[in-house]
Amino acid sequence: MKIRSEQSRPAAPAQMSLLATWTTSLRRWFDTQGAHGQQATDDAANDGVDWPRAVPFILIHAGCLGVLWVGVSPAAVAAALSMYVLRMFFLTAFYHRYFSHRAFRTSRAAQLVFAVLGATCVQRGPLWWAAHHRSHHVHADTPADLHSPRSRGFGHSHAGWFLTRRAFATNWDRIPDLRGYAELRWLDRYDIAVPLALLVSMYSAGAVLQRLAPSWGTSGMQMAVWGFCISTVAVYHATFCINSLAHRYGRIRFQTGDDSRNNLWLALLTLGEGWHNNHHFYPGSARQGFRAREVDLTWYGLWLLSRTGLIWDLKPVPAWVPGKAKD
Repeated sequence: MKIRSEQSRPAAPAQMSLLATWTTSLRRWFDTQGAHGQQATDDAANDGVDWPRAVPFILIHAGCLGVLWVGVSPAAVAAALSMYVLRMFFLTAFYHRYFSHRAFRTSRAAQLVFAVLGATCVQRGPLWWAAHHRSHHVHADTPADLHSPRSRGFGHSHAGWFLTRRAFATNWDRIPDLRGYAELRWLDRYDIAVPLALLVSMYSAGAVLQRLAPSWGTSGMQMAVWGFCISTVAVYHATFCINSLAHRYGRIRFQTGDDSRNNLWLALLTLGEGWHNNHHFYPGSARQGFRAREVDLTWYGLWLLSRTGLIWDLKPVPAWVPGKAKD
């Protein structure tokens, strides 16, 4: 008995370490800087998936299977489609073109609203998103690029990189122009708050419709599945395709030193983000479809917002840029 006890003791520290790791990861579902925070790191040893942190991402996908129990209705499909289009615009216009590239200007109050709207896409906080995206442009398709299909493979570039410990932290050095806003830091730290509020809102809307308009055939759970889970997964994989497919398939108009491509189908799917080679050549423009025939719905939306005075100083495509094109 004594020998058995002594042999079991060395396993205890490892078990405690594993428990501590899981506890810290679970706590960071609710507070991303909890447990003394986490510093950005370039340590390749942290490239593995942090499975406890990945659970919410997996659960949202699993939630799509709820259609087998909640069914479908025209109201639910309409909710899913509208939430897809709206949130794709919030992501591309605000998280990407505003926070990542500062392609236009706005007031501080509108900036906060844009950050909240972008957070409904369930892609972490605005500062985390902008910091990683800026790093991508600096290191595009090099070993330091966390989502390069060339160096890390298609699966990792599409939906693996952001589930790693290496990618978890916000790199504050990349966002000196944004890190001073306390309200943005709060959204970044408690990045689960807005998605949870959206989920509750979708459920509540369905429950109200079930009570007030039973002929519509919807319910709280049905709206949660369609309006939140299904539309979120669609937004996820459409935007992830820009990291993966838009660096593999399409036309190269500009020499950028990376693998970025222009892809019409991805541009339609993501409201203009598919003009990725254009964007990598000149990231600072509010417009990514550089030519009139290049459909860029996000640009059209931003132009309309500028007419209201809510945003201004939209950065154009410089006159010298078209002359650098190969076709």
